[in-house]
Order: sequence, then C-alpha cells, then structure tokens
Amino acid sequence: MPHSLPVFYIPHGGGPWPFVDLGIDPAEHAALYRYLSELAATLPHKPQGLLLISAHWERAHPTLMTAEYPPLFYDYYGFPPASYEIQWPAPGAPELANRVAELLTASGFQVGEDAQRGFDHGTFIPMKLSFPEAEIPTTQLSLIKGLDPSEHLRLGEALRPLREEGVLIVGSGMSFHDLRAFFHPQGASLSKIFDQWLQQVATAEPDQRNEALKHWYQAPSARQAHPREEHLLPLMVAAGAAGEDRGELDFRGTYGGTHISAFRFAHAA
Repeated sequence: MPHSLPVFYIPHGGGPWPFVDLGIDPAEHAALYRYLSELAATLPHKPQGLLLISAHWERAHPTLMTAEYPPLFYDYYGFPPASYEIQWPAPGAPELANRVAELLTASGFQVGEDAQRGFDHGTFIPMKLSFPEAEIPTTQLSLIKGLDPSEHLRLGEALRPLREEGVLIVGSGMSFHDLRAFFHPQGASLSKIFDQWLQQVATAEPDQRNEALKHWYQAPSARQAHPREEHLLPLMVAAGAAGEDRGELDFRGTYGGTHISAFRFAHAA
C-alpha cells in the first residue's frame, strides 16, 4: 500500500476567508493559512483527482457533480464585493464521478448526478490554498440529508478503493460550528471540551473511533459545538474511507477564538 493517499478532514474557515478580511486574529489567520497552503507538499505523490465532501451540500441521496468545467457557487451572503470575484478554475472530473457512482452503487446507495452545480466555498476556499494551480480534476460528493453518522461512515467505506487509484479524499467542514459562539468567551471553553474529545476519538483504534463517531452527540458539549452537525459529518466520511488506518492530529488551532482541529488518516509506513 505504499502509494495509498491519505484521507483528510480539514477546517475551511468562514465564508470567503482568507481572501477577504473578516477580522480574524492575525495569528489564527496565519496558522490555518499555513496549514492548508502546505498540505499538498505533505502528500506521497500528486493526486490524479480530488474528491471533496463539503459541509455545504446535502441531498436526499449521495449526489455527484458531473460538469466538465464547474463554475464557482458563492454560497455566502453579505460579504464585500471582492468575495464574489474569487476564482479557482479547476476542471471537473466526470470520469472520477462515474467511478465514485460505481463504488457507491455497488455498496447499495442510490446515487444522484448534478451537471449544473459549482464548487461551493467548502471546496474552492481551502483548495485554492492547497492546490492554487487549479489543474487537478475535482468533483464534489454531497452529504446525505438526515445526517446519519453511520450512513456517512458507510459512504466513506465505499470510497476506500479510490485511495489506491490516485484520488485524494477530503472532508471539508469545521470541527466546531456554533456561529453564535465565535468571538464569544463561552465559545472558547465549549469548543475546547468538545475538541479534546474529538482528538481522542479521531486518533483511536479504527473500531473504537468509528463506534464513537456514530454516537458523537453523546460527547461532552456536543450540541453546543454542533447545533446542527453538517460541518462534522465530512469527518465520518473521511473516517470510513480511512479503513484500518489510524488518524493523527494534523492541525490544532483556533478560529474566532474557538478550538478547531484537522485530522489525517494515512497508512503507517
């Protein structure tokens, strides 16, 4: 398995960050910017394709973008005009989408296609930092409405063969996502409690990890960290795709004063 690519769960920040000033603390800004900008250099080889599972797309069934040249979907509101001029013109990946559909169908999923949807900010913001050349074919896979953690672990399991086929799987969300708690003193303490639990679970033995993730809502401060869990569910997909690979803490920092983490799942050398 020497050529197997790792799987990631990353924080994508808020809205058009970091390409528009949102008042984020400079140290927070620099740390997350550096992490995402250096991510590609840590890979064993250049990916042939990118598969993003973004917190910002949900469908009744797992659905894939199939456009050859996807537009950008500026799915945020009320930001300065420059926010809607950001570009990341990566090509689409219809062949990869077909392969993903094949794997999901074989695992019993009903799969949808969307030829119109563009990359949302859960994809184009972090990938503009990690792969600024925008030359790798990229597609997105939606979350499944209902946000069942077990279903998303199973979704990830079906994607596992892609890692041997040169595809980088990235779950893009935020490990803490209570918008009312950002820049609020209480957010720091609540996020720290949940983040400590999440770090322990994500780096545990795979069976223990996946079982705990199925019941994430029982964790300390779980619902304070995620009043709605769409920003956590990409982690379940990543953990499912990880298989027997243990996770490691890849980034730890703060955003808007709240504690956030990123995880890498990679085959041990």
